[in-house]
Order: sequence, then C-alpha cells, then structure tokens
Amino acid sequence: MTAQPDLRLPATAGRRDPGALLDRLTALPGRAERLTHRREVPARAAVHADWPAWADPAVVAAYEARGIARPWAHQVAVAEAAHRGEHVVVATGTASGKSLAYLLPALSAVRAARGPRGQRGAAVLYLAPTKALAHDQWSSLHDLGLDVRVATHDGDSTPEEREWTRDHAEYVLSNPDMLHRSLLPGHERWTQFFRSLRYVVIDECHHYRGVFGAHVAQIVRRLRRVCAAYGASPTFMLASATVADPDLTARRMTGLDVTAVTADGSPRGALQVGLWEPPLTSYQGENGAPVRRPATAETADLLADLVVDDVRTLAFVRSRHGVETVAQRAGELVAEVDPSLAGRVDSYRGGYLPEERRALEDDLRSGRLLGMAATNALELGIDVSGLDAVLVTGYPGTRAAFWQQVGRAGRDAGGALGLFVARDDPLDTYLVHHPDALLGRPVEGTVFDTDNPYILGPHLCAAAQELPVTVADAALFGPRMREVLGSLVERGLLRRRAAGWYWTDRSRAADLADIRSAGGAQVQLVEGATGRVVGTVDGGRAHSTAHTGAIYLHRGQTWRVDELDLDDRVATLTRVAVDHTTTARDITDIRIVDEREHVAWGPCQVSFGTVEVTNQVTSYLRRRLRTGEVIDETPLDLPARTLSTAAVWWTVPDEVVTRMLATTGLDLADLPGAAHAAEHCSIGLLPLFATCDRWDIGGVSTARHPDTGVLTVFVHDGHPGGAGFAERGYRTAATWLRATRATIASCECASGCPSCIQSPKCGNGNDPLDKAGAVALLDALLTDAPPDVA
Repeated sequence: MTAQPDLRLPATAGRRDPGALLDRLTALPGRAERLTHRREVPARAAVHADWPAWADPAVVAAYEARGIARPWAHQVAVAEAAHRGEHVVVATGTASGKSLAYLLPALSAVRAARGPRGQRGAAVLYLAPTKALAHDQWSSLHDLGLDVRVATHDGDSTPEEREWTRDHAEYVLSNPDMLHRSLLPGHERWTQFFRSLRYVVIDECHHYRGVFGAHVAQIVRRLRRVCAAYGASPTFMLASATVADPDLTARRMTGLDVTAVTADGSPRGALQVGLWEPPLTSYQGENGAPVRRPATAETADLLADLVVDDVRTLAFVRSRHGVETVAQRAGELVAEVDPSLAGRVDSYRGGYLPEERRALEDDLRSGRLLGMAATNALELGIDVSGLDAVLVTGYPGTRAAFWQQVGRAGRDAGGALGLFVARDDPLDTYLVHHPDALLGRPVEGTVFDTDNPYILGPHLCAAAQELPVTVADAALFGPRMREVLGSLVERGLLRRRAAGWYWTDRSRAADLADIRSAGGAQVQLVEGATGRVVGTVDGGRAHSTAHTGAIYLHRGQTWRVDELDLDDRVATLTRVAVDHTTTARDITDIRIVDEREHVAWGPCQVSFGTVEVTNQVTSYLRRRLRTGEVIDETPLDLPARTLSTAAVWWTVPDEVVTRMLATTGLDLADLPGAAHAAEHCSIGLLPLFATCDRWDIGGVSTARHPDTGVLTVFVHDGHPGGAGFAERGYRTAATWLRATRATIASCECASGCPSCIQSPKCGNGNDPLDKAGAVALLDALLTDAPPDVA
C-alpha cells in the first residue's frame, strides 16, 4: 500500500458510495489495470406484510420496539407455513431477516404453551454450523427482552450450564456436533426437552454439503427418530441466503416434504462488485513460469487502504495461514500510515480458543476493529451491521459461497462494495476474465450423498446405541440400511436380535463419526516451553502442515513445529522469527477397486468408480518468504495413509497416443508431463461443475497405469466413500474437459504457470508439466466426445 493523502476519501464517502470507493482504490498508481470488471447489483425496495393474528403480542411488541413496525412479506410467509405445521425452508438474500421468520412462530409457541408455574410446554432447538452464529443468535434473542429461557449448548458450555439447559431452557442454541455427541446419545436425560420439542431450526443450510452435509442429514434423521420415541413430531424450519433448489436441499437434509419460500421482500442497497487480478511480478517460479503477485499480499494492501479510510472491511481468505498473513501485513501497513489505527486489524479463523473467538466477535460488532481477515467461519456467522466492504480472496469454491461472503457487507441496507481478488490459479484467472461465469449464473445446488456407507454406517451404530434399530427405520435411513447393517454385524459393531439391531460395545458409538473432518481426530498444537495449547489442526492435514520442521502462523505469531507425535495427536511448537515458509512434498499411488460406469469416446474412455488412494508425505521444502526461492529440502519419516473413495478417470489408448505424437511432433517422453498438466487444470476447473473446491479433490496421472494398461488421468474425492464431486465430473465430463483444454490453450504464458497448469497443492513440485502436450492430449481425448451439457 502506498500512502497518498490527496487520494483519500472523506471517512463517510466510501460507505455512502461504493462506486466512488472502488474508484479510489483504482486511482493509486498501477492499480487501474488490475480491475478487470465492475458491475452494480441494483437496489431493491421492501415488500411488507401485516403481523399474523396468531403471533404473541409480546413478541410483536418486542420487534416493534426495535423499529420493525411491519415485517417483510417473506417473513410472514415462512411464519404462517410453520404455524400451520408445514416444514419450511426460506432462501432469501443475506440480511433479509430470516431470523424473524422462524423466531416469530417459535417464540409464540414457547410462550403460549408455558405451564401455570412457568413449566416448559414447548421447546425449540436451533442448529448452526458455527459457534459464532449460535452465540450471535443468543445476543439477538437476549436483546428482544422476552421472558423466554434461552441457552447455548456447545463445546464451550460448562457442566453447570449444560444441566440448566437440559432442565429449564425453552430455546436451545446448539450445533450438529453437540446434537450428535451430546443430546442424542444422552436423550434419556433430555426426555422432557425432546417430549416438548415443537420446532427445529437449521440455519445456513447451504453450508451442509459434501461429506459434512451427509453427516448432518443422518444426524437429523436420528433426531426425528428420538423425538418420535417420546411422542414428538417437530416442525423443521431451514434457512439459507444462497442455495439453488431449496426445497430439494431441505428434503435431502430432513427426509421430509418441505415448503420453499424464495421471494425476497427485504430492501437492499446497491452493491458494487469488482473483479481484481493482481499484476505479474518480475519473479520466475518453477520452470521459469511467470508469477503473479500473491492474492494475499494484494488483499492486505486493499484491506489497509480501506481501514485507513475508516471503511469497515472484512477480508475472506481461504486458508488459516493466509488469514494470518493478511492480518499481519495489513496491520503493519496501517500502522505506517496512521499509528493511531494500530491494533484495529485482526484475524479470525478456526483453531482459536473459545475466549479468543468471543472477544474478536465482540470487537468486530462494536467497531473497535475496522478490519478483519477471516476464514469462512465468518461467512455464515455473526450478524455485523455497518460493514462497508468485503474482500473475497480467491474463489471460495461455489458461487453460493461467493454471494454469501459478499453479502456480509451493506447489512444496514446501505451501499456496499464486494471485491473478488483472484489467486494465481486456473479457475480464478478464468473467472476474472469471464465475469458471467461468476456473476451471471445462478448459484449451485447442494450436493451430498446420504447413502455413502462410510457415513451411514457410523450413524446406524450411533442410532442403535440410542434406540435399537428396526426394519421400520428404513423409511428414515434409506434403501441401503439393511446392506450396511449387515456389514456392521459382520465387523462385530452391531448384534442382530429378533427385535432389531443393537449396539453392544461399551464405547461411545458417536465417536465413530467425525462429522467435520475425514482425516481423523484433531492434533493439538502445544507450546513446548509452557504446555499451553496454541490451537488445533485437523488430523488429515497434520502430516502436511504440522510435521516436524513446519512453520506455522497463529494470530500473527510464527511458530516452528519441533515434533509431531501422531500417537498422542500432539505437535510441540516453539516461537521463532524466520524469513521462510515450508511446503510439504508427497507421493501418491492409486488403485482401481471397482468401475461402476463408463462411457466410450471413440477409442478413449471415461469411467467412474471406487479407487484406493495411498499418500505419503516424504519431505518438505523451505522457501524464502518474499521470493518463494527454495532454500533446501528435508526428508520426513511419516506413515502412508490410505483412502477409499470415488473417482472419475479417463484413458487414452496407445494407438491414439501414437497418432497424436506423429501429428504434433511431441515425444514419448513428454507424455507424463502432458497428463500431469491436464490433471492439474482439470482439478482447478471442476469447481465450476460441482459444489466443491480444489482442496476437496485430488488427482493422479500416469503415462501407463497398471490397472488400465494405458495413459490414465484420475480425479478423486478427498473424502472416504466419496462426496459426489467426482461423480458430478463424470456426468459433465465433456463440458468440464473442454473448459480445461480452453483454459490451458488461452493462457498467455509460454510453457505453463499457476494460472493454467501449475498447482499450489502438487506434492511433486509441479514437475513434470508440459503445456503443449496437455492441449494435444485433451484434443485427442475430446475428438469423439459428446456435445456439451447445459
């Protein structure tokens, strides 16, 4: 960031006119060409409706005291449907007051059913994907001033708080994790609560996708089963700002028919959306490829510029490391320009301790923090009024997530700025130069597979421990229930008796399902000198991010991992000051277990099925922080990990390869690099066709695979049993691979770069790669491919 006082706007100008704010950002030297596209989403007027006649007068009065004289039309439509006993999903824009829509019937029911001595007659269970959102809901309920007993039940709750919640609370704020591990396994202690459960609210339901979504769908089915055992049949109310086919998503989530409300009656200020591409630098990356300025560095500059202009800004960054880097650098830049603003920029991400998260949320709400870098933990999270701008660093995986993040700004119905900062990545580069692919298409549908046996099995075990599973439960758990139950009996996890299937082990069945991570239990990050817990990292990422020698950032502090103990799941850290980062290198092997489907494209073939992926982290590189220059490589001795999952793969037989080599002048030695380059770019483009991001999937390529005998490229899901992403790639293979070919061919680089064929997650250091060979190989594959799908 360059300090130029003559270009600074008055403190209020940016908030009132996001277009002028964007002009200010591009007016600085060298900035104009970085803005590749700008578009204004116009303002929208409000559509009001009258309060329902059945609404509790005290609830209505509480909202009127907060300035809500009449609700918006969609709020009343949701409330009326729920009051009639219909399961309902509301899918309207960010800040469209969805909480009032479900609180109106819920709070009215709680107050109407209360006994003469204040006994709980009706209860509500609210489920949020993040603790931040649940705590924010608690604050909103508290501010209403109603005599409704509200309590939060999550991992931060004390035993005394949990006991009070169980015995007295009427409105319980929790999350799927606690429902899975606490409420359902201990349902006998929650008998009165489940017996009186009238409504279940599932907030931000679009977040439940892939493996996580499949887990939550099974938890909801277990909830319905336990409620039925106590004579209750609660009405489900689901809410999301961005989800396609909301009725289908809600039906998958609950297993119930659901009424959808999608007409948004809330007002919205104009939103200025900009697409921003960092410039090329003078540095050369692997194989001499040109390198763009890191998106995190660009975001740090933009965040600092906005904070200096008193513009309240939230910057979303994909990785924990990136969050720390952006917050640290932006804070330094702000302090250089205006020392009085030092300390008004901070970071927020998973892995922080509970007290750290709560303090940061309060500081952002109060305005003490003007700028914050955050992971998507705040995409879904707290209701922050008055934000003026949002920076989205890198494509967040789906268009739905993009609009959800951008929607955090302008929550007071004023104008707002949303800026997408592209990473040096094939998909990001494609989007900033093809804006309609991001801004002109509807959001994606939510994808999750409730029949995945790796997910269904653990939840059937948990259900059997809660109540014996019977044949009648197939209506809840689906047609594969009997098959999966049989395998669980064979493994000794369940016992079959005349009345049903029983859990007979003394351990907790709920521990079999880690609903947030497919990579095993979390690893604690502990300061070696004091034993203090610094944070946590998912077990599946520990090999690559918390290995011995790894450099780890936490809230602006740099740590080195001295030792990773996989048995005790602890990494010991020491504070250090270094000028380098670390990158893990690995080797991956893949074996075809079962080909479920295939389609022939002339002599070539595209297949879908089950594979077994074996991965081992073998070493790590130390790189200069500023230049990315490799300092050295250190070997590691870590065990291999095996993943059984779903994959799409395509094969090119020898006769096609021979013709391709003869017509293009390529050599046989170029084939591994050609296949590797095509694999990288196809992984980068798959998020346009499936609700995933690059880190949800992986790939392997080889000039001759032992299971096929020919050149083969695999793209696989990164979760046990699969998450539906590779299957979506198979269903749209011709369109997906044509986009891959076009992206590689149109890139301006000479021999490959991060914008086309290089991958930030490549365990082989992006070697070998052959750009021209990848285009020729994809041309050969697509010669007899069918037309594109819509």
